Amino acid sequence: MKILRTRALRGPNLWSRRTAIEAVVDATGIQPGQLDGFEARLQLRFPAIDAGAGSPRQADSVAHALEAAALALQLRAGCPVSFSRTVPTPETGVWQVVVEYSEEAVGRRAIEFAERLCRAALEDSDFDAHAAIEGLRELDEDQRLGPSTGAIVAAAQARGIPWRRLTDGSLVQFGWGNRQRRIQAAEMDVTSAIAESIAQDKELTKSLLHASGIPVPLGRPVDDADEAWRAACEIGVPVVVKPRDGNQGKGVAVGLNTRGEVRAAWKVASDYGGEVIVEKYLPGQDFRMLVVGDRLVAAARRDPPLVVGDGVHTIRELVDQVNADPLRGDGHGTVLTRIPLDDIALAKLARDGYTPESVPAAGTRVVLRNNGNLSTGGSATDVTDEVHPELAASVVAAAQAVGLDICGVDVVCRSIQQPLEAQGGGIVEVNAAPGLRMHLSPSFGKGRAVGEAIVGSMFADDDDGRIPVVAVAGTNGKTTTVRLIAHLAACAGRQPGMTNSDGIYIAGERIDTGDCSGPRSARNVLMHPDVDFAVLETARGGILREGLAFDRCDVAVVTNIGLGDHLGMNYIDTVEGLAAVKRVIVENVAADGAAVLNAADPIVAAMAGSCPGSVVFFAKDCHQPVLAAHRAHGRRVVFVDGGELVAAEGEHEQRIALAEVPLTRGGALGFQVDNVMAAVAAAWSVGLPWDAIRTGLRSFVSDARTAPGRFNVFEHRGATLIADYGHNPDAIEALVQAIDTMPARRRHVVISGAGDRRDEDIRRQTEILGNAFDAVILYEDACQRGRSEGEVLALLREGLKDARRARSVDEIRGEFAAIDTALARLEAEDLCLILVDQVDQALDHITARVAQG
Repeated sequence: MKILRTRALRGPNLWSRRTAIEAVVDATGIQPGQLDGFEARLQLRFPAIDAGAGSPRQADSVAHALEAAALALQLRAGCPVSFSRTVPTPETGVWQVVVEYSEEAVGRRAIEFAERLCRAALEDSDFDAHAAIEGLRELDEDQRLGPSTGAIVAAAQARGIPWRRLTDGSLVQFGWGNRQRRIQAAEMDVTSAIAESIAQDKELTKSLLHASGIPVPLGRPVDDADEAWRAACEIGVPVVVKPRDGNQGKGVAVGLNTRGEVRAAWKVASDYGGEVIVEKYLPGQDFRMLVVGDRLVAAARRDPPLVVGDGVHTIRELVDQVNADPLRGDGHGTVLTRIPLDDIALAKLARDGYTPESVPAAGTRVVLRNNGNLSTGGSATDVTDEVHPELAASVVAAAQAVGLDICGVDVVCRSIQQPLEAQGGGIVEVNAAPGLRMHLSPSFGKGRAVGEAIVGSMFADDDDGRIPVVAVAGTNGKTTTVRLIAHLAACAGRQPGMTNSDGIYIAGERIDTGDCSGPRSARNVLMHPDVDFAVLETARGGILREGLAFDRCDVAVVTNIGLGDHLGMNYIDTVEGLAAVKRVIVENVAADGAAVLNAADPIVAAMAGSCPGSVVFFAKDCHQPVLAAHRAHGRRVVFVDGGELVAAEGEHEQRIALAEVPLTRGGALGFQVDNVMAAVAAAWSVGLPWDAIRTGLRSFVSDARTAPGRFNVFEHRGATLIADYGHNPDAIEALVQAIDTMPARRRHVVISGAGDRRDEDIRRQTEILGNAFDAVILYEDACQRGRSEGEVLALLREGLKDARRARSVDEIRGEFAAIDTALARLEAEDLCLILVDQVDQALDHITARVAQG
C-alpha cells in the first residue's frame, strides 16, 4: 500500500463543505494473504478505531481502514472532526480517501500515522498508538488558535462573518474586501501603536491616569538601592519595588516596610534590566478588568498560585499534587496552568522562610508568587456582576486615557463593590492585547462572552463583513461572462475585483497575469481592501485541487457543461462527474442568494435541485420547457424574444434590444448572447440597478484589450481576422456557428491542440473545422502538457481525414510562424479564425502585423 498524493481541501469541495485531507491510495500491491486477519491486527494495535470513526467497513479494503484510522486518531487527540469518505477511482485498486481536519498539519500527520498503522497491521509489526495520539495532540495545541483569538473567531463564525488566518500565529482577517477587519490576538486593526507604546511604559501610563483624576499608586523610578529607600520614605511604607518594564510578576516585591527589604528588592528588580520603580503598596486583592470600546465587559479576581499544607507533604510534593489536576496544563489549552517551581517561586518561598522541602503545617497557605497571572499557575474568579458602576467608569476612563480599544486594566482594592476613591484602591497597570482566558473560562464562576463583545465592537449588529460574491463556472463562456458582470458592477459605481483565466483585475486594472481562475487568486481578491464586489471565475481544477476560496457566494453562474472539458483528468472521466465538480458553487449559494443556470443544458438545469437559494434560468428560446415552466410559476427567467433580451419575473419585464449590445453583433453571435443572458441574470440577482445594466451592455466591447482571446475581431487587407482561445469541441462548434453568419470568400483556420485533452476530443476539433474551413494550418503548442512531440499534430490530422471542405492542410512549426503564414495567404473578403495558445503574446503579434498592413 502506498499513498500517491495528498491534498488539503481548504474550502467547500466536491465531498463536503468541510475542510479535509484528500489522499489517493494505491492498494494494488497488497497480497491476498495479508488481508487474512487484517482487521483483528488493526484493532489490536489501535482499539479506538471502533470509537467514533467506526471499524473498517470492508475487511478487504485497506483504504477504508486508512479512512477510519485517520479520523479516529484525530478524535482521540481532541480534534472536533466527524466527516470521512472513501470512494474507488476508475483505476482498479486505487482509492480516494477523504478525512476532515480542524488543523491542516494535524490532518496531514493523521493520514501519515494511519498509513503506518495499516502497514503495521498488514505486516504484523509494531505501532505505538499512544505516541501517535500524543504527537497529534501536541501538534494540534501548537497549530490551533490560542484561546483569546479562538474565542473571537468563534464569535465571528456564529454571526456568519467570514474569516481567514493570515499567518501561523494569531493574525486573522474578518470579512472581505473593503469591509474587512483584522485582529492579532486581542488587539484590533484600529489599535494605535502610540497607545500600545504608552501601555508598555508603566510610569507614563500612571502619569496620564493621574492627570485624568484616576486613582493610581504614587511612585517614581530610582537608580540605586539608596535612592529606592529614599523614595519609599517619601511615598510612605509599605511599598512595591518592580522593574519598569517587567511582566508576569518577575522581579516584583510587595509590602516592603524596612530599609533592608527595599534594598534587597531593588537588587532583585535591577537584575531584570532597565529602570526600577518604587511605588505605594495598595492593600487589597488583585482584579483584572476587561474593557472593549467604551464599556466594561468582564472582571475577574486573580489569586496567586498557592498550596495548602497538610503537615505531611513537602511544598514540592504539594505542588505536584496540584499540578496533577487534569484542569491544569502546560499551555493555554486548559482552564488552569501548571504551577512552575522556578527561580521566582523559590525566591518567594525564601522570602517567606520556606524551601521546596519544607513541610507546612496543616491549613497553612503557602503563596508561590506575587501575582495571580494564569500563565504562571494563578487562578481566576469571575466577579463581573459585582463591579460598582463608578469603579467600572474609572476603568473605562483609564483605557480611554491610554487610547486602547481592547484593554486589560489591573486594579488593586479591598472590594470591587465600592468606588476606588472610597477605599484607597487604584489602577496599577493598563495592558494592550490582554489575555482573555480568565474571562472565557475562569477557574470559578461563569465565563463571559468577551469574543462576542470584541466582534460587536468591529461590526454593527446587521453587518456580516461580506461583499457580493459572484462565482462563475462552466465549460465555455466563463471568462467573458465574468468580465461582463464586473463591467456591469463598475457601471453601477462599484469597485469590482475579478479573477479569470488571464489575470486578476481590481477596478479594471490588471494586478496579476496568468491563469488566475483558482482559489488562491480568489482569496487575493477577497483580501484586497478596495474591492466591494467580487466576480470569480471558478475553474474545475481549483475546486478539485483546493476547494472554494469562500464559504458561500451570493450568485453562482453555470454557463454550460461540455464533453471536452478536461475529461479523464483527476479521475473525472464522465460528464456527470464533471457536472458534480461544477455544481459545487451552486451547492454553496447563500440561502438568500441565487443560482443562474442554463436551461437549455439538461445537466446544468438539473443543478437547480442542489441550490439552497433561488434559481434564475436563461435560454434563448422562451418556449424551452424548463424555462417556460419556471416562468409559469412566476420565477425569474432571461430569454430572447424578437431581437430583444427579456428579463421576466411574473408580469414584470425588462427588455433590452440586442442591437444595442455590441458583444452579440446584433444577436448574430449565439454564444455571446448566452454569455450576455448569464451576466444579466447574475447582475439582476445581486441587485444591480437596471440603468447600470443597460449602460454596461451598451459600453462593453470584446476586443483584445477588454476580453483577450474571446472572439477578438481584426481587419487586415480587406480580410477579417478572428482570434479566439476556443480549446474544446463545444467551443469550436459555437465559433463555427457564429462564423457561419459572417460572409467570406474563402475561410482559413489556424489551430493547435492542448495535450491534456483526451485523444477523441483533440480529433473532434479538426473534424468540426475540416467541414467548415477551406484551408487549415496546424501548429504545436509551446507546452505539450505531457504529450510527446508531434503526438497532438498527428491526432489533429486524423480528425481531418474525412473532411468535406478543407482542401489545404499545412503543418507549421511555432504559433507565430503559423499566424504569419495564414496572414500572408489572405486575400480581400477572406476570413481567418486563429485559435491562439499563448493568448497575450499571440494577440500582440497579430496587432503588430495588422498595424504593418
